[in-house]
Amino acid sequence: MKILVTGGAGFIGSHVVDAYIEAGHEVVVVDNLTTGRRENVHPEARFYEADIRDAQAIEEIFAREKPEVVNHHAAQVNVRHSVEDPIYDAQVNVLGSLNVLLAARRHGARKVIYSSTGGAVYGEPVYLPCDEDHPVNPICEYGATKHAVEHYLYMYRENYALDYTVLRYPNVYGPRQDPKGEAGVVAIFTRQMLLDEQVIINGSGEQERDFVYVTDCARANITALEQGSGEIYNLGTGRGTSVNEIFVALKALTGYCRDPVHGPPKVGETFRIYLDASRAQRELDWQPTISLEEGLRRTVEFFRARVANGA
Repeated sequence: MKILVTGGAGFIGSHVVDAYIEAGHEVVVVDNLTTGRRENVHPEARFYEADIRDAQAIEEIFAREKPEVVNHHAAQVNVRHSVEDPIYDAQVNVLGSLNVLLAARRHGARKVIYSSTGGAVYGEPVYLPCDEDHPVNPICEYGATKHAVEHYLYMYRENYALDYTVLRYPNVYGPRQDPKGEAGVVAIFTRQMLLDEQVIINGSGEQERDFVYVTDCARANITALEQGSGEIYNLGTGRGTSVNEIFVALKALTGYCRDPVHGPPKVGETFRIYLDASRAQRELDWQPTISLEEGLRRTVEFFRARVANGA
C-alpha cells in the first residue's frame, strides 16, 4: 500500500519508513528537516520537504500522492521547549496535526497511525505501570498537545469514518537520535562520553523512564496498518530504569572515566513513569525484543562510528 509518513526524516519516523519499505510498501515522506536529517530518509522513499503547519503545502502533497494510510510522526517533541514556548508547541502539534487530518480526510486515506506519548500524557502516575485506563493529567505542554490530537482522531473516526490507531511511546532510544538536543538522554550521554565531555544529570538521577529500542517501536507501526482499529496502545517494558543506571551502563560501554555533575531538575518532566503494554501484546502481538543491554550496545556502536567520522 502507499503510506505517507510525516516526520519520516526524524529519529523514530525514519526507522518506521525503513520498516515499511522492507515490508514492501510504497512510502512518501514529509519532513521540514527542523530536527530530521535528509540522510535518514530511505533512498526508496519519495521525499517532500514541507512543514505540517503549511496547510497549502500539505494539501498539495496529499492531492498528488493520495496515500491509503498516514503515519503521523511529525511533532515538536521536546518537553522543555514546550514549557518555554507553548504557543509554538501547540502550533506544530495541534494545528499542524489538524492540517494532516483534514488532508487525509479530503483525499481518501482510510487510516491514521498516530505517535503519541506514554511518557508525558499521564503526568505523575497514580499507579505503576500505567495502563491505557490511567488518568490523563499531563504536567507539560507537550503531553497536553499530543493528547489533544487523540480526541480529534476519535472525532474524525466517528464523523468521517477515518480510522486510527494511537501508539503511546515510552522513552525511545537508538541510532539516529539527536545527541545535541535537550531530549534523549541515551544519545546525549553517549556522545558526551565518547568525546570525553562532562556529563550533566538533571536532578538526582533517580528519575525513572521506560526505555525501548527504536526498532521495537517501529515494528508496532507495521502491525497497526491492519490491526488496532480505533484503539490506543501503550508501548513499553513495564519497568523503570533510572537515569543513574543508564549513566553507569553507558560509562562501562564507552570507557568513560568521569563522574557526572548534577544540575537542577527540569520543569514539566515526570519523575517516574513506566508503561503497561499488555494490551498491545494481546491485540497487536507486540512486545519488546531488544534488551536494554543490547540496545545500549548497538546505540554506542552507532555513535562511536559517527564520532570517528567527525559527525
